[in-house]
Amino acid sequence: MTLYVDEDEQGPWTVLRVHGELDLLTSPLVRRRVHAAVAGGRHDVVLDLSGVVFCDSSGVGVLVASRRLMRSCRGRLRIVLPAQGSMDGSHVNRVLAALGVRRLFDVYGNAAAAVDDEARPLSA
Repeated sequence: MTLYVDEDEQGPWTVLRVHGELDLLTSPLVRRRVHAAVAGGRHDVVLDLSGVVFCDSSGVGVLVASRRLMRSCRGRLRIVLPAQGSMDGSHVNRVLAALGVRRLFDVYGNAAAAVDDEARPLSA
């Protein structure tokens, strides 16, 4: 399956909407897009993963590396992981929780909440 990344700017936020499978072959694209945003002076990034249907350890690695990059430039990273579609939430949410790294991220239910500085992240 192919991975697509759409980009949108909403105020200070760069919203990267990721669709498809986030794996060894496709995760470098997400890494490049996050790095490009930072190189362009955009230090507030939302990764909307609501369109991701599969995520392996390479995908998780990109998420952790993106968090590290944003922290190093005093930026903010927020992730969208909707709970719709299954009892336990999205596939990515389950993978992050199983690996014990879900708590590292500020997670929101949708992109509108993620770009709203008044909104609170979902509990881990």
